Amino acid sequence: MTAAFALLRRFWWAIPIVALAAGWLYDRARLADVRHTLTNERAAWTAEIARADVARLAAERDYAARLSSATASYADRLAARQPIILKSTNTVREYAATPAGRAMCLGADRVRGIDALDAELADDPDPAGRGGDAMHPDPGAAPARR
Repeated sequence: MTAAFALLRRFWWAIPIVALAAGWLYDRARLADVRHTLTNERAAWTAEIARADVARLAAERDYAARLSSATASYADRLAARQPIILKSTNTVREYAATPAGRAMCLGADRVRGIDALDAELADDPDPAGRGGDAMHPDPGAAPARR
């Protein structure tokens, strides 16, 4: 035991150095593992971002295709319609002579009737009476505070 104490007294300074070296080796191994994990996570996120970009571009391409297809079909439907275009007074008279035109076009007397109805609905209402029904303040009520 005395020999061990003598050896300890002679090499006491080596104990902290050995402890620090062991801690350094442990930290180095742990940091290598952390760096490896971070590298793997970065690679996974990069791949995920690339997949999201590909999906976004595909969605934009599909949207553009659907939009152009919808625009073309809408234009085709508009071109396929046969609108009634009334170009002149004669065209209106000719259309009014047809059975469909008789149902759609109003005669002059019906138009005047609609004008009279509009005027009747837009009349001003009768004015109110001369204050006989006006409300008078209650003398017993408390004053309003603001």
